[in-house]
Amino acid sequence: MDLKNYTPVKKFAHKNLLTLLDYDTDDILQVLKTAVILKEQQKAGIPHEVLKNKKMAMIFSKQSTRTRVSFEVGMYELGGMSLFLDDKDVGLGKREPVKDMSRVLSRMCDLIMIRTFAQKDVEELAATGSIPVVNGLTDMYHPCQALADMLTVYEQKKHFAGLKLTYVGDGNNVAHSLMIICSKLGMNIAIGCPKGFEPDSAITAATKKIAEQNGCVVEIINDPVTAVAGADVVYTDVWASMGQEAQAEQKKKNFLPYQVNDELFSQAKDDAIFLHCLPAHRNEEVTDSVIEGPKSYVFDEAENRLHAQKAVMVLVMGKEV
Repeated sequence: MDLKNYTPVKKFAHKNLLTLLDYDTDDILQVLKTAVILKEQQKAGIPHEVLKNKKMAMIFSKQSTRTRVSFEVGMYELGGMSLFLDDKDVGLGKREPVKDMSRVLSRMCDLIMIRTFAQKDVEELAATGSIPVVNGLTDMYHPCQALADMLTVYEQKKHFAGLKLTYVGDGNNVAHSLMIICSKLGMNIAIGCPKGFEPDSAITAATKKIAEQNGCVVEIINDPVTAVAGADVVYTDVWASMGQEAQAEQKKKNFLPYQVNDELFSQAKDDAIFLHCLPAHRNEEVTDSVIEGPKSYVFDEAENRLHAQKAVMVLVMGKEV
């Protein structure tokens, strides 16, 4: 599939990106196509200030490196400006109701990006404000990461349908968004996780239904070797997500057999690639030999946060490239 020449089925009509469950296959492919074009323009030094003079409020209830840098740099490259608001400034839902914050920002800004804990806060921002809202991460979903992941898969594999992605680790927000996007793109996905750490059951049920419609499968497998066998892409994340620090030591014991090391990675296809959303805890969920190895594309993947999110910002703002 040549994404650059992909012809959309319909005009992009989404005002927000709250979860990729709201996007169909054509919507996702439009975002990825736009990201490919924007990346080519950036690499060629071609200006693309399609959001000139637009203003984005960035609300951060969680710490961030990649999310903040990629959105802030992305908006700058698109010709706009960004305003960083951390939890001390905003106190989302504490200093004032979420609905009041959304209406205030709607009077002063053109776009909101939020990285927070509760999905309901993101949804309330979108429901009560009048400007687009982009989910930069919640405890339930990480849609921008999944889009960057698929851009990286496309660059290395040139297609999606029929590939197998294996995610090894905790059934968290990253796993949820990967299950959604893979099922919508016709990719098989296996989640290799210990018993008791499976993804949300409602998301599993929904994505299995989507996958069946698109000729692929979503599998939850408790044996890591079985999960990784025959994978085109092997993916992992930290075992204890932000806010779960108290569980970290116990999780290390539960997840040790799920470490992506040379032996486990060897169960994948010979041309398999390795991905990680970062930050990585070296020699915990992944060994240095894998993440620094020739099949690791984690830094391409990190860079692609910039290009995928620029595409999201352009499209939810009703623009084209």
